[in-house]
Amino acid sequence: MGKITGFMEFERVEEGYKPVPERLKHYKEFVIGLSPEQAKTQSARCMDCGTPFCNSGCPVNNIIPDFNDLVFNNDWQNALTVLHSTNNFPEFTGRICPAPCEAACTLNVNDDAVGIKSIEHAIIDRGWAEGWVKPMPASKKTGKKVAVIGSGPAGMAAAQQLARAGHAVTVYEKNDRVGGLLRYGIPDFKMEKTHIDRRVEQMQAEGVVFKTGVLVGAWPKDSKVTNWAKDTVTADQLKKEFDAVLLTGGSEQSRDLPVPGRDLDGVHFAMEFLPQQNKVNAGDSYKGQLRADGKHVIVIGGGDTGSDCVGTSTRHGAVSVEQFEVMPMPPEHEDKPLVWPYWPLKMRTSSSHDEGTEKGVLKREFAISTKEFIGEKGKLTGLKTVHVEMKDGKLTEVPGTEHVHKADLVLLAMGFVNPVATVLDAFGVDKDARGNAKAHTEEGSGYITNVPKVFAAGDMRRGQSLVVWAIREGRQAARTIDQFLMGESELPR
Repeated sequence: MGKITGFMEFERVEEGYKPVPERLKHYKEFVIGLSPEQAKTQSARCMDCGTPFCNSGCPVNNIIPDFNDLVFNNDWQNALTVLHSTNNFPEFTGRICPAPCEAACTLNVNDDAVGIKSIEHAIIDRGWAEGWVKPMPASKKTGKKVAVIGSGPAGMAAAQQLARAGHAVTVYEKNDRVGGLLRYGIPDFKMEKTHIDRRVEQMQAEGVVFKTGVLVGAWPKDSKVTNWAKDTVTADQLKKEFDAVLLTGGSEQSRDLPVPGRDLDGVHFAMEFLPQQNKVNAGDSYKGQLRADGKHVIVIGGGDTGSDCVGTSTRHGAVSVEQFEVMPMPPEHEDKPLVWPYWPLKMRTSSSHDEGTEKGVLKREFAISTKEFIGEKGKLTGLKTVHVEMKDGKLTEVPGTEHVHKADLVLLAMGFVNPVATVLDAFGVDKDARGNAKAHTEEGSGYITNVPKVFAAGDMRRGQSLVVWAIREGRQAARTIDQFLMGESELPR
């Protein structure tokens, strides 16, 4: 490594944030990335540890010690080359990945992990600024045609890999813009959509064709997932026109909360709330936008989507925001000897939580369960909760802890159960027990479904997951499809 004793000499350096009062006025990113000097110091902390668990902790298997060493030696362009060798879109992961690589860092055993995510962020941002990120069109075409259904990170990664292998790739997206849940699920203050747009431009220069506003199959009438499609195409048409079809739609069916009062006006899924703000940020007019201005908001669900609802509600000007989590409050610090190098359970506080706390509007509650939504004349006015505790492996109500909370808007952010099933049904793809596309991941024949020449990857196959897992599956599925079409593949797995 660049500096053998660096991990003993330097402390971890965190990326900075712009002040809360300033960033609450807009929906733009507010993270202050590392300077080149800070990135060099941070990379110097990477140990010559022999077995870099960070590589395996990262789902795309980023070659982390190598790009750390290159940054330390000021060879940023080669650091970018190493980073791109395993990850098509480090500007996505450098912003919204929770960094399981850092949990697996050897230094994290008894110290603060190397700031791998911040270094990755610095490398790709410099790469774009210096003009090092350029289209890489295939030197020759294969004459084979591949359709990719869904333009989220899995679909984009697969499309780029397949285009670089020489195939003619067409990506179909039901929404009006490319990006899937990156576009309409992630708030702009976490990742501005210009990052997606310039990757789309790069991919178009590499030969990828994007068709937006096109729905594959029929849309379920009772679905609350937003559908902005204007055109449709059938599964039979795609199977007839293309040599292979890859399904990479998201896991968009939100987990519901079927308690009394669920049908009251004011109870909504998070994915009814978040995409509308992203549409407005993009310059669209949205009649009847679901907003939190002047409201008492309750977010049910303690994960990332719930945090996104908190940050958006605070920016709207909510009077109060309460976030409920049914599980007990996790410990402030993980038991490292017990869990390392795996992803630990510990208390996590996001930038959105910090904003709500500093503004004095946020309250977080754990071990709390919703019993009933309360309303008048069809409109939500509050909800009844009860505290719960774990007994014999089950959550049990604690007597005497029922409480009524005032609420004008409740956002359900309890995760996603499976993809909207119509695409899978249209192709006749078998599903697993959770309603996802059934396909294994073994080398050579992975990601193929029961339907000839139809493949599945990303959240549509594995269920709700991380952006970095979607990129991994898209890349691996691309290799399998290339092998299927050509008999062999030089694409990395």
